[in-house]
Amino acid sequence: MSITAVPIPPTKRGTLTLLWVGIALAVALAGMLAFFGTARAVADKGDNATFLAYNKTQAGVVETESGLQYRVIKEGAGDLQPTDTDVALINYTGSLRDGSVFDASKQPTPLPVAGVVKGFSEALKAMKKGGKIRAWIKPELGYGEQSPDPAKLPPGSILIFDIELIEFLPESVLRQAQQQQQMQQQLQQQIQGGPPQPQGAPQPTR
Repeated sequence: MSITAVPIPPTKRGTLTLLWVGIALAVALAGMLAFFGTARAVADKGDNATFLAYNKTQAGVVETESGLQYRVIKEGAGDLQPTDTDVALINYTGSLRDGSVFDASKQPTPLPVAGVVKGFSEALKAMKKGGKIRAWIKPELGYGEQSPDPAKLPPGSILIFDIELIEFLPESVLRQAQQQQQMQQQLQQQIQGGPPQPQGAPQPTR
C-alpha cells in the first residue's frame, strides 16, 4: 500500500441511496428529453396527421370537434364573440409548417366572418375582442387541394395563423355606416361644386 495514497472515507448508506436516486432521475430526464425531441422531429418531418397528432398534445392547444387546433396567446375582454353575420377587424399572419409566411396583413383588415375558409371562421368565432390566438387549420378546413397561390401555398397545406381580433361589428351596422359615409361624401362634393343647375337653364357666362 502506497504511503502517499489518501484513503476514501466510508460513505453513509443514506448518502449512497440519494446518489443513486439522483443518477436515476438524471438518466430518466435525459431519456424524456431524447424521446420528446425525437417526437418533435418526427412530427415536423411527418405528414399532416402525424404533425397534428403531436401538436394537440402541446401545452395550451385546444382541438375542436371539427379538428381545428388553436392556442390562446392573449385572452380577450368581455363575453361577446363574433358570429357569421359579423365583420371582424383583425391583424393576422399566415405561415406554413416550415415557418415560411404566405400572407400577412399590413394594417388592420376587415373580414366577413362567414367569408373566409371554415377553419379561419371557426377560429374567429372562438375569440373575444382584444384577444390573440394561434390557429392550426388542417387542409379540410382550409383550401384543401385547391390552393389560391400554389407557388406560396402548396396544395394540402396546414395553415398556421396568428390572429389578433381588434373589433367586430354586425355586417348590417357596417353597411349602414358605409352608406352614410358615401352620402356625406356626395353631399360634400355637391357643396364644393355649387348647387346643381336645372336642365335647360342658361349657364352663367363670364
